[in-house]
Amino acid sequence: HGAAPVTYGGYSESIVVDEKFVLKVPDNLDPAGVAPLLCAGITTYSPIRRWGDIKGKKVGIVGLGGLGHMGVKFAKAFGAHVAVFTTSPSKKEDALRLGADEVIISTDAAQMKQNTGSFDFILDTISADHDINAYLGMLALDGNLTLVGAPEKPLQVSAFALLFGRKSLSGSLIGGIRETQEMLDFCGEHDITSDVEVIPIQKINEAYERLIKSDVKYRFSIDMVSLQKE
Repeated sequence: HGAAPVTYGGYSESIVVDEKFVLKVPDNLDPAGVAPLLCAGITTYSPIRRWGDIKGKKVGIVGLGGLGHMGVKFAKAFGAHVAVFTTSPSKKEDALRLGADEVIISTDAAQMKQNTGSFDFILDTISADHDINAYLGMLALDGNLTLVGAPEKPLQVSAFALLFGRKSLSGSLIGGIRETQEMLDFCGEHDITSDVEVIPIQKINEAYERLIKSDVKYRFSIDMVSLQKE
């Protein structure tokens, strides 16, 4: 490589790209909070938008992490009654702060039974192994559960969990340029960004270790100015 200049890829200060792949960020949004919208944001916006008009409908968000917290914000902005399913009672306060109308502790059999057959749409953001049949049981007639989390092991799905109630199970992965721009415009109109912790590039390894431990609310954003200190 000799004297060839160093390239920074996604960490570059400026790049030249085809205009078809350029997105316009609304001026009223904080860039640090916008960065995760291009991943966690579009991943949750796309299936919620595709499912149809959810205004006044009961929508469940399974998990409250990087994906889940965006699912809550979008579902609420679309006018749904939003419930968060979580195994952690400690997350209740944050879920309500983010816009959830209620929090269901999924390890509490009584709470789960009380909500059986009451949801129109459920967005499952969990990547850890879990019993998806428990959440299929929460769906009402013609309800849909969409997966955006990606558990390592195959999920065991009971046929009867789908047959009774004409329920459907689907998956979704990010979105295209047009839909991503639509999402950004929607975020601008509703003042939606990701909850982030801004870090310098020098702390990237520390951030990675914390990420493994789920010790972040809810995404890390790198301050690009810190690259100049390298």
